[in-house]
Amino acid sequence: MSCKIFIRGVVQGVGFRPAVYRIVKRMGLKGYVRNNGSNVEMGLDRDYKKFLTALRMELPPLARIDDVIIEKTSEKYEHFIILKSRNGVKHSTLPADTGICNDCLKELFDRRNKRYLYPFTNCTNCGARFSLIKDMPYDRRNTSMNDFVLCKSCRKEYLSPEDRRFHAQTTSCPGCGPEYVLYDKNRGIVDTNNPVKEFAMLLDKNVIGVLKGWGGMHICCSLKAVKKMREWYKREQKPFAVMMRNLDTVKRHAEISDAEEKLLTSPQKPVVLLRKKNHHGLSGILKDVSPGLPNIGIMLPYSGLHHVLFHNMRSDGVVMTSANIPGEPMIIRNNDVFELGAECYLLHNRDIISRCDDSVIRVYDERRFFIRKSRGYVPVKIDVDYDGSIVGVGAEQNVSASVSKNKGVYSSQYIGNTTYYPTLTFLEESTGHLMTLLGVNSIDGVGVDLHPRYVTKKFGEKISEKHDAELFRVQHHWAHAVSLMIDSKINEPIIALTLDGAGYGTDGKIWGGEVLLSDYNSFERIGSLEEIPLIGGDAAVKDPRRIVFAILEKTGMENDYFDEKESDLLRKSMKNAPLTTSFGRVLDALSCYLKICQKQTYDGEPAMKLEKYLENGRLKYDFEVEIVDQDRRIVNTVDLFSHLISCSKNKKNSERNKADLSYSFVYHLLKKLTEIAIEKADEKNIRYIGITGGVSYNTAITRIVNDFVKNTDKKFLTHNNIPNGDGGISAGQNAVVGHKLK
Repeated sequence: MSCKIFIRGVVQGVGFRPAVYRIVKRMGLKGYVRNNGSNVEMGLDRDYKKFLTALRMELPPLARIDDVIIEKTSEKYEHFIILKSRNGVKHSTLPADTGICNDCLKELFDRRNKRYLYPFTNCTNCGARFSLIKDMPYDRRNTSMNDFVLCKSCRKEYLSPEDRRFHAQTTSCPGCGPEYVLYDKNRGIVDTNNPVKEFAMLLDKNVIGVLKGWGGMHICCSLKAVKKMREWYKREQKPFAVMMRNLDTVKRHAEISDAEEKLLTSPQKPVVLLRKKNHHGLSGILKDVSPGLPNIGIMLPYSGLHHVLFHNMRSDGVVMTSANIPGEPMIIRNNDVFELGAECYLLHNRDIISRCDDSVIRVYDERRFFIRKSRGYVPVKIDVDYDGSIVGVGAEQNVSASVSKNKGVYSSQYIGNTTYYPTLTFLEESTGHLMTLLGVNSIDGVGVDLHPRYVTKKFGEKISEKHDAELFRVQHHWAHAVSLMIDSKINEPIIALTLDGAGYGTDGKIWGGEVLLSDYNSFERIGSLEEIPLIGGDAAVKDPRRIVFAILEKTGMENDYFDEKESDLLRKSMKNAPLTTSFGRVLDALSCYLKICQKQTYDGEPAMKLEKYLENGRLKYDFEVEIVDQDRRIVNTVDLFSHLISCSKNKKNSERNKADLSYSFVYHLLKKLTEIAIEKADEKNIRYIGITGGVSYNTAITRIVNDFVKNTDKKFLTHNNIPNGDGGISAGQNAVVGHKLK
């Protein structure tokens, strides 16, 4: 009997319909297939069970089936055809950008192939997707490739069911596709027959250039030109990402586990944080790429352009950092990029619809800590147990937006710091684009941060008013805890150590070192660090000496960080300084006191530079840590610093001793926080204890907590699909609102 089949999942832009066509023809079936919004609809005359079995076994590499619906029908079919797409109802997973496949890579370096060294080579199994999609269904007319008319040869491939490019919407060749042009620093076109080769040669000569890729632009330079680039780009210490020629090159200069290698070589080709090897040669140069840090962000070539670039270069590694004015989103328009003032520009003539920074991942026990979730991983569905269309707009920095529909949450690409107006505009545009792709026309609820002055709150209010949707203010650390719950698929209460730099608390103070008992409807603050003054507010974040000064003042100890006049001013300011329980600020103070990093030139720098000491430290000192019982259990951070100062007096200020002091300090601090969590979990019969927030990116810290929890009957939770830091806040907000409306 004939039937209709509706398949949801990753089924568009991944070669799904061609796979269906080939199986159907082999089995001699009749019917049709077409894109229907964001799902695939089929009609078959018989044997649908055998067909589905074959389809699951022969899925294209990037495809995934989430749901199959079968409906019986009396329709008759004379043959099998691919019908024209229609809009339908949008509710399935959208295709993400993926690196060039092996088949295309072979063509790229085949002199007999028409796509020899063609930078835009791709097929149904690879290439740009999300970054060039305007709307669903995923057809050429709905992408920025619509500006390029297929030549006769490419159209033949496109229409041939046996060809790898059958209905490949982004296919093209040198005769009909996009092309690169090289510009000099004065916007003049460089006269060359091979702009990519010329650009590669310039990089080898230590020229600083801008390269336009799939979802944005990179500032590039050779590893030998890093110091020159830092001076030009005014980034004194901030780490850069490096693209290496191949895996063998990576292994020569970085330590890499099986899990890290799997990520590095995956179709998504993210930036993976790897530990530097301690030897001379290229790794010596890598010290300048991420100064003071034990690791470095490395990625492999993911587009045809990158492979062609290395084909023409002598260098084995190239710095590639997002091309943007500091604080603003990555540049995507050709006319805008010349404002950067680079020495050359390699630009193509295909529009970028959605900017997508490189995803950055750190591996922890084969789990993925997304420092930045973007290219290759958005938009990806996270299953939830509530219906409705909800929007979460995030906090303030490292923002993403999250939109839910039909028991799935989809987060946007990495947005950035919304205190900059262009980034706020990017958030608004990305949220609207994600809603368009998902077919979300009305909103049931909006989640915003509790902070009264975040500009994202105003954006959330605007969405709420436009759609007459209820607005919910969600406390920052509760959103962190809930993001961990949906990431771990937990539907019962958990206790979470929510450790980060700053989040607005229900008492109007700055939280950041919290132990929360959380479910989807409420939370209880059962523990925290002691409050310490932030003299000058944000000024103390940039100058952690102020934090150490405040701590020493509270202990009554000698303070020589500032001269007498400055000290008097700081003492006066301290009386009215905002108070914080931030774990991140404690790490900054520790790093400053041990003279590891006493000035912040980029977000999180002092704590990040402390990390290698935590990794190498031993539990040598037995610090006493007291807990005060008030409405919550409070860990006396200031007393812990007193013990640190006593232990460090008259000690040799060696790297070894710094490592042992820092590790012993952090170990005892985390021990007390975890004890609070374990005691409450035992009292409430809670099975799960987890860690979340930006501090949890520090794997040494996460491992300490993990070791404490594994000695109990509790299960330890960490992230894997949702960012640990503020990039995951919007998903947590979404889930809170979804359950409150539920």
